[in-house]
Amino acid sequence: MTRLFNEPAAFADEMIEGFVASHGRWVRRVSGGVARSTRSTPGTVALVIGGGSGHYPAFGGLVGQGLAHGAAMGNLFASPSAQQVYNVAKASDNGGGVLLGYGNYAGDVLHFTQAQEKLRKEGIDCRSIAVTDDISSAPASEMHKRRGIAGDLTVFKVAAAASEAGHSMDDVVQIAERANHRTRSFGVAFTGCTLPGAERPLFTVPEGRMAVGMGIHGEPGIGETDIPTADELAELMVAKLLAEIPEGVGINGARVVPILNGLGSVKYEELFVVYRRVAKLLAEAGLDVVDPQVGELVTSFDMAGTSLTLFWLDEELEQLWLAPADAPAFRRGAITSQALAADAAGTDNSGLADVELSIPDATAESRVAAVRVLAALGAAKAVVDANAEELGRIDAIAGDGDHGIGMERGVRAAVEAAADAVVRGAGAATTLHFAGDAWADKAGGTSGALWGMALRAVGDALGNVNAPDGGAVATGVTDAAAAIMNFGKAKVGDKTLVDVLVPFRDALEAGVQDGRSLTDAWGAAVVAAQQAAEDTANLLPLMGRARPHAEKSLGTPDAGAVSMALIVQAIHESLLQENTIENSIKETA
Repeated sequence: MTRLFNEPAAFADEMIEGFVASHGRWVRRVSGGVARSTRSTPGTVALVIGGGSGHYPAFGGLVGQGLAHGAAMGNLFASPSAQQVYNVAKASDNGGGVLLGYGNYAGDVLHFTQAQEKLRKEGIDCRSIAVTDDISSAPASEMHKRRGIAGDLTVFKVAAAASEAGHSMDDVVQIAERANHRTRSFGVAFTGCTLPGAERPLFTVPEGRMAVGMGIHGEPGIGETDIPTADELAELMVAKLLAEIPEGVGINGARVVPILNGLGSVKYEELFVVYRRVAKLLAEAGLDVVDPQVGELVTSFDMAGTSLTLFWLDEELEQLWLAPADAPAFRRGAITSQALAADAAGTDNSGLADVELSIPDATAESRVAAVRVLAALGAAKAVVDANAEELGRIDAIAGDGDHGIGMERGVRAAVEAAADAVVRGAGAATTLHFAGDAWADKAGGTSGALWGMALRAVGDALGNVNAPDGGAVATGVTDAAAAIMNFGKAKVGDKTLVDVLVPFRDALEAGVQDGRSLTDAWGAAVVAAQQAAEDTANLLPLMGRARPHAEKSLGTPDAGAVSMALIVQAIHESLLQENTIENSIKETA
């Protein structure tokens, strides 16, 4: 379990602060993560990698000469927000374009794609590579659905070496894609990991059993077996990987980099015992082993487990893999370039420090509405805080268990941003825009992006002029649903928050059209939302990290659906309280 922490929701930020303080030779803090504290060659491609925290050395430990130029670091097991990725990319850009590298997870794809689009609009050549090395997460016929695990390292390393050598963006992308195509990984676990503040691990494995094919976010394995001996485990992993040779690779005489990766609490000595047999099996298969790696490279907090990666080389990939690198957690050879230390190493000198945003003009009516928006967000915060642990437990059934912490970080940031906007005289739209942006930025993950989008859509509908009525609110909810479904591609039946949002939207629209007050229409919609959330227990997830473990979630509602139902109910209670106060004032008058 994770024993050393302060406030669980602040763990990732405090971890990054300590990492930078102890590794200023290599990295400096920038808004959203870290960037090199050394100077890079002007005009070269910048590799910006990233993902959720909790995987050290990935991702910050791979920033340095010969490796990544920056790392966007999200909350625990949650993708960094688009703004975080954008900030790190801007701080890392050398003038030759930016290549974004990340594991193939829904939240990472959404946020990195958003950042890519924003950078392109500014004239920066930005491309992406999503790593898909985990053979357990999808069949070979659907490789584009596979998730990225320890194979991140091989793709990032050769792409970075190509950049360091001065290759063009087109060449760096082609090399990264070729490395991804030639990388395969398979993992197992003996115990689940426990997030800071959690009372139980994200998943458990029965005593004497081993989860097979698990992910690096605490996702359960796709099967179980008795714990084998070290030799038997090596045989299992090698057999799985040799059963799927990348297209275009001949096995006899092939040169391969094996990476035996510890996931957090398997000791190095144990890994060496396993690798002893791995090396023999690869030799017996006619393979030439190049530069084997044994140790912790992509972890999952304190998970007891290991994975084996095979990186099938060609002449160019081998040259790039063996090229010098100097990062906090991965070093080889001697860096010969003049890597001058940047000024104020270890500080945020990216030029992207937070600035106070201007407040558009608003009418008195809209400023009053902004106060009500703040009250509604406060109610949402209270209900999320009270249920964060349970939301994490539900999410851990088939996912990664980070939903509660992510929602806490998001809604807290939203309330702070909204409160600041209200104090400065903002209207309803501006208050919701600030709150939505803060939610998306601090929460990260798919849900962070979706809630940020929802608040912005409602803000657009309310505006900064008129006193909001039921029609405007219903329009905002309708627009929010459309934006979320268009962006996330989920539909009713996929076991996501959309399964609650759509019936809530429909019931709210119907109530408003029937002439009911906003409070009454909202209350009726809450009933529909609560029932819809309960009904997700009978669905199989078709989106996100829970998809590979769909059967495990049967009987358990979706965490995102539950949190949405809780929040709309809390907002209804806030509306009822406002009505009570208003009626009391009228009676007194």
